[in-house]
Amino acid sequence: MSPALKAISKAGIPEAIAKSELYRYLNEPEEAESICHDILAIEPNHQLALRTLGLSITDQFTGASTDRYSEVQSIFEGLTDPYERYYYLGLLHERRAKVQLRAGRLPHTVRVLLEEAMRCFEEAEKIRPKGNDDSILRWNRCARLLQTHGGGETHSTAEIIDAGDSRPD
Repeated sequence: MSPALKAISKAGIPEAIAKSELYRYLNEPEEAESICHDILAIEPNHQLALRTLGLSITDQFTGASTDRYSEVQSIFEGLTDPYERYYYLGLLHERRAKVQLRAGRLPHTVRVLLEEAMRCFEEAEKIRPKGNDDSILRWNRCARLLQTHGGGETHSTAEIIDAGDSRPD
């Protein structure tokens, strides 16, 4: 017999969100993901929980075929704010490219992912809130990855991984 899940209270959502973000910072994305599912069980369109859920899943990417890219894409496509939708889809493609590089894929094989990330960041830039340059910063990071690896040069994988965008260790 499998134990039944218990529902959290609506009043507990803000604290649950804070805990899910803390677990991401502690490099425990599975715990963050579980909390997001608890929040979404009682408030299915909670935008912060959806964003955190998607990011928690990307924190678990290994570059394997079992990574849940489609699930994250569906989550981010469901965001109601157009800027966030483009921005987080860009992050998905960028993180997917980085993890595949970390897994040993050759840089030219992930070029299409970086280009798609840049396209999403470009769309987000067009509609970004005033003073929010996050999409430009991410676009520039992808551009630098492409510049570094565009000419077929050989570099170590460690040089192209952006620790600032990875989960904290």
